[in-house]
Amino acid sequence: MLKKSTLEDIISKDLAAIWAILTPDERRLVADNFHIHNFKKNQIIYAEKDSPRYLWCLLKGKVKLSKDGMGGRQQILRLYRPIQYFGYRAFFANEPYVSSASAFEASTLGAIPMSLVKELIDQNRKLAWFFINELSKNLGGSDAKIVNLTQKHIRGRLADAIIALVDNYGYEDDGETLKIYMAREDLANLSNMTTSNAIRTLSSFCQEHILTVDGRRIKILNPEALRNISKFG
Repeated sequence: MLKKSTLEDIISKDLAAIWAILTPDERRLVADNFHIHNFKKNQIIYAEKDSPRYLWCLLKGKVKLSKDGMGGRQQILRLYRPIQYFGYRAFFANEPYVSSASAFEASTLGAIPMSLVKELIDQNRKLAWFFINELSKNLGGSDAKIVNLTQKHIRGRLADAIIALVDNYGYEDDGETLKIYMAREDLANLSNMTTSNAIRTLSSFCQEHILTVDGRRIKILNPEALRNISKFG
């Protein structure tokens, strides 16, 4: 069990965007109701049709938001990195979750009951605007992704997915290797294509010396070429 002072240090650091707009009394309420959870790789955080109960904050690790489509094929909708908040949209919409969240790797998350979040929003207009801003950015990103996934060819979609991984997670110390290791199936699910198409397109990128692949490790050799494929693909 963490000491309260240690827990408050974690919250004030990792929930800084929210912490800064709360009053001292509101901060004490958050600290008293903040719980840390550890999830194993691929463990479900919440599933489609579950009732939304918590505001989740990713403290360490990686989380994916996904939805099963026709034939059980999974579509990865969004990837989260520390420090990002999720799991609250369904509560505000007064509906069950329409997608699932799971740990992409061993991850540590903080959770605050949405009933408390609602109480805080009712008395703190700045917090309401925080969530309006977050939801608006997510909506804009979703609109852009829909256009990319429906109008771009396979090469452009895969290039988009790899660039999104770079923007989200960055590189290893060598400045070239992606700091996330993804199976071909996950890349396909992120790019809205079959696994076989993802494999063939990755191979073509390797032949063009745009990147190299070693198992699940992807090293970007020519980021400018990759972004050109994304832009014009």
